[in-house]
Amino acid sequence: SVVIQECCVQNTAREYAKLYAAEAEPLEGFGEVPEIIPIFLIHRPANNIPYATVEEELVGEFVKYSVKDGKEVNFLRRDSEAGQKCCTFQHWVYEKTNGNLLVTDLQGVGMKLTDVGIATLAKGYKGFKGNCSFSFIEQFRALHQCNEYCEMLGLKSLRTTHQKQRKATSMKSKSLPNSSMVKKMVPKKAREPRDFISSEH
Repeated sequence: SVVIQECCVQNTAREYAKLYAAEAEPLEGFGEVPEIIPIFLIHRPANNIPYATVEEELVGEFVKYSVKDGKEVNFLRRDSEAGQKCCTFQHWVYEKTNGNLLVTDLQGVGMKLTDVGIATLAKGYKGFKGNCSFSFIEQFRALHQCNEYCEMLGLKSLRTTHQKQRKATSMKSKSLPNSSMVKKMVPKKAREPRDFISSEH
């Protein structure tokens, strides 16, 4: 059932978050680490809906730090400490699982997260299949911008493979009229100084 899968996904993500915390917390200057709250499955045989989930209620401003398909860049996510640490968590899981698994849909109040999703490659990862399309992994790889927390954890930049893809696409677009080439170039230029600034502090 969907409810059982939801529990399985969130608790799997929670295990990864615990491993991430164990690696990040001892690092000087890292500070508090995002936590995925546990979700419990309860069985109510007498009820019309026999399975339900129970979890801690999060009180405060609920923020979506990462969007399921990764297409939308959420400024609250990028500029807040919790948001940056969520991005680093995604990168960490991606690297730990050799690009086979990604925790998506990170949302919650402050450092407490809930209702997350997991994307895996089509075949799954270590017998576990996610509940999100593996295209989210592609999106993440293309759009992730490393921040100071990625650097603290020594995560490998995803830029190198992305730049190769970029060059390949710009080669194809040579035959297109100039105006579309210009449009393609602008976002890249606009994005680079930001990468540079974020890696400085």
